[in-house]
Amino acid sequence: MSLSWIFLLLAGFFEICFTVALKYSGGFSKLVPSIITVVFIVLSFFSVSQAMKTIPIGTAYAVWAGIGAAGTVITGIIFFGDSAHIVRLISIMLIIIGIVGLKLVHCN
Repeated sequence: MSLSWIFLLLAGFFEICFTVALKYSGGFSKLVPSIITVVFIVLSFFSVSQAMKTIPIGTAYAVWAGIGAAGTVITGIIFFGDSAHIVRLISIMLIIIGIVGLKLVHCN
């Protein structure tokens, strides 16, 4: 796996982190969670910008957003008691299949 894909995975992970921190920030009314949110946003954008040096913009954005979306839904289910309805789980699987598909196409 190339360095660009590692940066892209990190960008997705940081996106999950900033959404969780955002939940704790109380609409940016709590200082420490708000600062953590901003730090993770900067890390996420920096990482995706590094990935886009060699990964096409559409692929990079779709993978970044997909990791963030699927990861945040899974985090919500595990840690915040969000619904684990079968339709949600199937939808997450479709996002993950799309991410894997984009990675496979990029390799060829």
